[in-house]
Amino acid sequence: MKTIFAVVEAGSSAVQGVLAGEALRRAARTHGRTIEVEVRTQQGVLNPLGDDVPGTGGLLLLVGDGTADDALARRAERHVTLEAVLANPAAALAFEDNDAPDLATKIPRIVAITSCPTGIAHTFMAAEGLTGGARQLGYAIRVETQGSVGAGTPLTADEIAEADVVLIAADREVDRARFAGKRVFASSTKPAISGGAKLIERALAEARQQGGEADTADGASSSGPERAGPYKHLMTGVSFMLPFVVAGGLLIAIAFALGGIGANTDAAKGTLAHTLFQVGAQGAFALIVPALAGYIAFSIADRPGIAPGMVGGMMAAQLGAGFLGGIAAGFIAGYGVDGLNRLIRLPKNLQGLKPVLILPLLGTLLTGLLMVYAVGTPVAAALAFLTEWLRSMQGSSALLLGVILGAMSAFDMGGPVNKAGYAFSVGLIASNVCTPMAATMAAGMTPPLAVALATRLFRDRFTAEEREAGGAAAVLGLAFITEGAIPFAARDPFRVIPSLMAGSATAGAISMASGVELKVPHGGVFVLPIPGAVTHLAAYGAAIVAGTLVSAVLVGLLKRRPEALS
Repeated sequence: MKTIFAVVEAGSSAVQGVLAGEALRRAARTHGRTIEVEVRTQQGVLNPLGDDVPGTGGLLLLVGDGTADDALARRAERHVTLEAVLANPAAALAFEDNDAPDLATKIPRIVAITSCPTGIAHTFMAAEGLTGGARQLGYAIRVETQGSVGAGTPLTADEIAEADVVLIAADREVDRARFAGKRVFASSTKPAISGGAKLIERALAEARQQGGEADTADGASSSGPERAGPYKHLMTGVSFMLPFVVAGGLLIAIAFALGGIGANTDAAKGTLAHTLFQVGAQGAFALIVPALAGYIAFSIADRPGIAPGMVGGMMAAQLGAGFLGGIAAGFIAGYGVDGLNRLIRLPKNLQGLKPVLILPLLGTLLTGLLMVYAVGTPVAAALAFLTEWLRSMQGSSALLLGVILGAMSAFDMGGPVNKAGYAFSVGLIASNVCTPMAATMAAGMTPPLAVALATRLFRDRFTAEEREAGGAAAVLGLAFITEGAIPFAARDPFRVIPSLMAGSATAGAISMASGVELKVPHGGVFVLPIPGAVTHLAAYGAAIVAGTLVSAVLVGLLKRRPEALS
């Protein structure tokens, strides 16, 4: 059997080169092959081979990105990339000669789900990152995007059955009932956006098999190597709560547009305006806190947590604890049900009782008692204080809150800091405190609008590709999709991000100081014409324009020219 001689052209990636060499040695030992590996780095050559390799009795494998000398490349029987070796070293040793065994393993089939709390930009950016990473590695992948209106390009049962691994890149919990018995790996969307190939390699190496019928009956599913934390559970609740806020807010706005400010009074009973107000306020808005709590609990404990969470959320609303009480109820119900699921052990023939009887009953009892006797009163007092403090904010206090919310919106443009400020503002709508939501949306619209304007005012600071992307960023900004500025910030973050934060803080401060209220948590300029959706419309428009101008000018003055960045 012929000896394999491998030359790894690592260049500046010395660590990856050494790892690739070790991976090749392990794969060769596993399959009974003899291999010699030379690793070439900028710091020197490790285990140098002779100039006459491979000779008559060997095979030459060249690993790298094409930087090897032409003579070596001509002698090599096989040429693979460094990423391909790290992903599947056995396949790299699959030479087409008579005495070489069939070392090639089949190309892995991957199915993936991407999702973010609002189901917009990060969902599709993560899908694009995974698709590009799979293409780079030469793997097959199918991605289902779970957006704000349901699953896009949903995975079929056959695709899931044929997949070698299921990769979930989501900032909220995803229902995994379809993946019983499959190898599942969970991550947030950020690694998929920044490095899809690396995330796929991790998924193939670290994915764990999800339990089958027993786990499904218990309502517990394997969360993979990255167990979801409190932030992810909260964002799951927020994502399911948003439709209730949007529907209720728009219906209330339409009611006021039809019936005036008295649409909710007894004198307007029987009118269409009064009916719409009832549907929005007493129907959709009444379910905001239960939905938030129920789906926080679902994220933690799967389906058995929904009933205890929603009951706890309903009690929080009745006790006056509002969205803060709903968050507390969701975590109490979720972790309570999860703990009960782990503690209670039943014979296999009784396991089916846990998710439909035992866990909902005991979880609801636990959550309800704690909400009444321990949590409800202090949280209600805290919410009342917070609500009164926000309502009383005038002058410098309002300016400060607007500055903070604005800077948070632009800091990571859709990341955890941005979403924390957004969740805070959305939750206050349920308590009829709508000024923070207005400041947050104005500040979130500013970064994409600012970079779009900067590409027109300071053309020499941007590449032709960036100037072309400016138009798309403007549209995203008008729709309140802050992530439209990410490509510009990623290229020069230390200058662009502070510039965007300054403009967003300006927009937020002007909005708060003007007392602008926004009753709809999304939609950008497309919801502003709806009567009643926003107050002080002129001041709100001025806030967005001012913030956009501040950021655009700062970006133009501070950003380095393209040739200086290269």
